[in-house]
Amino acid sequence: MESKVLWSKCLDIIKDNVNDKTFGTWFAPIVPVKYNDSDFTIQVPSQFFYEYIEEQFADLIHATLYRVTGKNLVLYYRVVVDPSNKKGGLTTRQSEGATKAEPAVQETKIGLTPPAAEWKSNLNPRFNFDNFYESQSNLLARRVGETIAKEPGKTFNPLYIYGGSGVGKTHLCHAIGNKITELYPDKKVVYISSHLFQVQFTDSSRNNTSNDFINFYQGVDVLIVDDIQELAGKEKTQNVYFHIFNHLHLLGKQIILTSDKAPIELKGLEERLITRFKWGMPAEMQKPDFELRRKILENKAVKENVKLTGEMLDYIAENVKDSIRDLEGIVTSLLAHSLAYKHNIDFSLVERVVKKFVKSESKQITIEKIQDTVCNYFNLDLKDVNSKSRKREIVLARQISMFLSKKHTDFSFSHIGSIIGKRDHATVLYTVRLITDYLKFNKTIRNQVLEIENILLHS
Repeated sequence: MESKVLWSKCLDIIKDNVNDKTFGTWFAPIVPVKYNDSDFTIQVPSQFFYEYIEEQFADLIHATLYRVTGKNLVLYYRVVVDPSNKKGGLTTRQSEGATKAEPAVQETKIGLTPPAAEWKSNLNPRFNFDNFYESQSNLLARRVGETIAKEPGKTFNPLYIYGGSGVGKTHLCHAIGNKITELYPDKKVVYISSHLFQVQFTDSSRNNTSNDFINFYQGVDVLIVDDIQELAGKEKTQNVYFHIFNHLHLLGKQIILTSDKAPIELKGLEERLITRFKWGMPAEMQKPDFELRRKILENKAVKENVKLTGEMLDYIAENVKDSIRDLEGIVTSLLAHSLAYKHNIDFSLVERVVKKFVKSESKQITIEKIQDTVCNYFNLDLKDVNSKSRKREIVLARQISMFLSKKHTDFSFSHIGSIIGKRDHATVLYTVRLITDYLKFNKTIRNQVLEIENILLHS
């Protein structure tokens, strides 16, 4: 299989797992370079692009490659390090895997080991306590994390970290894991996203290697599972995780989880799991306060060699409030504008970039918010929409909820179906296509969807 054919097949799967905006921004620019039986190389346009892909979507890419090829390929990134150079970004920098014949790119090796193979932590060494800045918004979670790192399994077990997107939950998890690895080199520390955990379990079931899967995770000393809410509706995966959790907890092994909600607010997860999440220490991470936002900005600016005055830092910190990723993205955007237009960064440029960025960031839209808006519009109860009722108005409300959830969130068809009426992947896929057709030919439904969407975006 050629690299272009392989990547095309991967993109078909990835499209079902991210929204159109995310796909166009982060996956469309990727260029497949090389594929053989053991590794796959893709080229990305910048160092920042590589870091974001590696942090946010590496698990998805690995899992997709495994599904298409049936192999645990080693993934290489070719990072264009000097796009302004007329010779193609030639540089004397060279990292592991790069060759003298290809000096225009920096190549980074990232591997993922399946459960039955040789153990690998999957921890990102870039995330540690030194660059995880403390403030009132994350004080409790950080202090508890530091305590756990010194004596894993002794106190605060499990640690359940929760908070909105972009507040630093994943960074803290890697920081704890890296510190434990530093203090206790012999301990097996494993970080994994819930999505990849689900993919690995599904593959092990299909290949009759479930025992290997369970034995691997029951043999670790520290298990870190990110975004546990994504197991909602996946009963078999929840069941196997339940048994792994019990085994590790009984042996005094450290368990760390993250979620976007407090345990009591989780939906689609078994009550016995939620009960266990409450056993240890639920620690909330709130949106970064002004002090933390400014500190993060200052550090990012120094790292990227972007010269920002105190006035500029204050302005950005005051206006970009929701996410640490947003703050870092602002600095990167300023750098890109100054390079592209060969213009020094002044306060006017800062204002323009921040206003465009903040304007483009709409309020977070969740599946729950979509369902509430649709139910209010049609004057229906949520329990009826999530029931098996086939009444026309209820079915339509359910279909519109699924359509808008796929359009306005990053969740997969399976996850949307698990929340809305406990439907499967195929049902949600069919529904989205059906409503898409209605928008073209049915004026009444088109107007209803537009009205609901307008309420959703402006409420």
